[in-house]
Amino acid sequence: MSAGAIARHFKLTRPAVSQHLSMLRAAGLLNERREGAKRLYIVREEGFEELAEFIENFWGPRLRKLKLAAESVERRGSKR
Repeated sequence: MSAGAIARHFKLTRPAVSQHLSMLRAAGLLNERREGAKRLYIVREEGFEELAEFIENFWGPRLRKLKLAAESVERRGSKR
């Protein structure tokens, strides 16, 4: 999609959307292709796989500890 087409889905200006798209492209989450005067942005699935892996590695262990702690509190509360 073009930046203008994407901007129509959000309450942001087109320049703000373009800035976000540039950042996502720099992060490896989007590819950009020129079609005439337009720039079309295409999602890089591989980039999102890397992002999902990073999030799982970062948050996974912490969320598991939080779950165990919450279950422990719940078990203690139900014994009363």
